[in-house]
Amino acid sequence: MRLNLTVNGEQRRAEDVWAGESLLYVLRERLGLPGSKNACEQGECGSCTVYLDEVPACACLVAAGQADGRRVRTVEGLADGDTLDPVQQSFVDCGAVQCGFCTPGLVVAAHDLLRREPDPSDEEIREALAGNLCRCTGYEKILDAVRSAVSAR
Repeated sequence: MRLNLTVNGEQRRAEDVWAGESLLYVLRERLGLPGSKNACEQGECGSCTVYLDEVPACACLVAAGQADGRRVRTVEGLADGDTLDPVQQSFVDCGAVQCGFCTPGLVVAAHDLLRREPDPSDEEIREALAGNLCRCTGYEKILDAVRSAVSAR
């Protein structure tokens, strides 16, 4: 099938897509957007979180055919050209990135939280990030990064 979708504000097309192929595979392998990571392929880790029509979704659980005609925003699409989004910049500044596998999903989840709640409590931050697993950081620097992004906005 031919897949037509808007990715990070740009009309994109992928040819010869199997309808059951994951959106994650299409983004990474067919459209050359490696930001979203492929970790568990079961929607358990959050590494592949993207916006699908402005709602966070695990791209590994979305069949490519379900994304046809829809809007996708990846972690790459949060930046404004060469200027990182405040959430992205805070992750860098606070050292919340280690191996980087969980980072894209955490950034998208934190970005979504701050769109909905501009001044979240620590409890709200923890709840918003609960679907994202990290094996390296111990989470404290990630929480610091979200708090820093709140201040930066």
